[in-house]
Amino acid sequence: MPLASVGGHHMGAHYELVKGEEKDPHSNEMDSHSHVISITQCNPPLTDASKPRRLLSLDVFRGLTVALMIFVDDIGGLIPAINHSPWDGVTLADFVMPFFLFIVGVSLGLTYKKLACSLVATRKAVLRALKLFILGVVLQGGYFHGLNDLTYGIDIQRLRLMGTLQRIAIAYLIVALCEIWLKRDDAITSKLSSLKKYQCQWVLAFVLTAIYMALLYALYVPDWDYQISSVGFSGPNAFSVKCGVRGDTSPGCNSVGMVDRKILGIQHLYMRPGYRRTKQCSIDSPDNGSLPPDAPSWCQAPFDPEGILSSVMAIVTCLIGLHYGHIIVHFKDHKDRILHWAIPATSLAFMGFSLDLLGLHVNKNLYSLSYTCLTAGVAGLLFAGVYILVDVCGCKRPTLFLEWMGKHALMLYILAACNILPMFLHGFYWQKPQNNILSLIGIRS
Repeated sequence: MPLASVGGHHMGAHYELVKGEEKDPHSNEMDSHSHVISITQCNPPLTDASKPRRLLSLDVFRGLTVALMIFVDDIGGLIPAINHSPWDGVTLADFVMPFFLFIVGVSLGLTYKKLACSLVATRKAVLRALKLFILGVVLQGGYFHGLNDLTYGIDIQRLRLMGTLQRIAIAYLIVALCEIWLKRDDAITSKLSSLKKYQCQWVLAFVLTAIYMALLYALYVPDWDYQISSVGFSGPNAFSVKCGVRGDTSPGCNSVGMVDRKILGIQHLYMRPGYRRTKQCSIDSPDNGSLPPDAPSWCQAPFDPEGILSSVMAIVTCLIGLHYGHIIVHFKDHKDRILHWAIPATSLAFMGFSLDLLGLHVNKNLYSLSYTCLTAGVAGLLFAGVYILVDVCGCKRPTLFLEWMGKHALMLYILAACNILPMFLHGFYWQKPQNNILSLIGIRS
């Protein structure tokens, strides 16, 4: 599962996952070890005397999300209750992606708080997003064949085009462009003026939500066919899925999947979707299992949980995080910041629960409106709690490891979540591949 980061502010030799110029612009405390690089070449380098204190809560929150990601990836297969929900509903694993999108937005609010050259900043944002997208295609497109097969390579006709890093790259780019171009130059003199300064960004968030809801419930989903290659059969098996509906949010007939099939092509979608663990498709649900005798025809069909239409709401999550970054920039009092974070976060979480009760179910695969509200609200409350613990109370020593993880999030994601490190270790074996380090320590390979 996921993650990725962008939110950084320069195109240096490396970039961190969801990492930006995370400085507290209102602190008088200076950190002589902080390293700040201007977002554009138009800005002169800051002197030690002008460097603000780093906002540690961003690194800790990011590190906590990385730790959560590694935990659910490794333990989720053993404990289905914390694994990704097969379809409707939410589990611990389903919070990882929104948390990363949220912190990308927060970081962008700090990264682009001052701009000297908007065109240069735009060019760097585009290049950064492109690099992250390509990295995601290489790592998650099927090029590496996993722990059970020490081979690599992919038929580009079956390359998975979307994925976790690709989604974050898209959200990062759109939100970065919003922060660069869609904000007024008005001075912030009150809470109302803060809303006016960023009103175009709020309008965009509502427009994206309206577009998503309209397409989700108004698009007509016709019947469709697909083929799969099965072990034991000489050729592909053909299946037909009967739909002919509008507004359906079931696994087989939703418009999210239809948009991806039409635009990306079914051969470029994720081949092991979560709905294979639903009761309709697995006798061991919510775990993987054999197909029931009366399994519907869509059970073995590809579906991308990081597809095009669902990524529209991922952008909204990132925009919500951007609002939290603006609060850091424009409010310097701890109490004001916490209050302006807690109220909208609580409201979003309550709205998410309410929408679910009204029938707009929380669904990670569709990135539903209720899922967006609930996860963004929880992210906001958790971030406020981390801020109180680390930056207000100064409880830094217990969170040093999480802070380190947050500063190296992209590296850890590539090594752990994308199985690069396990595959590397698996490559060293004695006489036969089954005798490897992973098997020695009890990890099945």
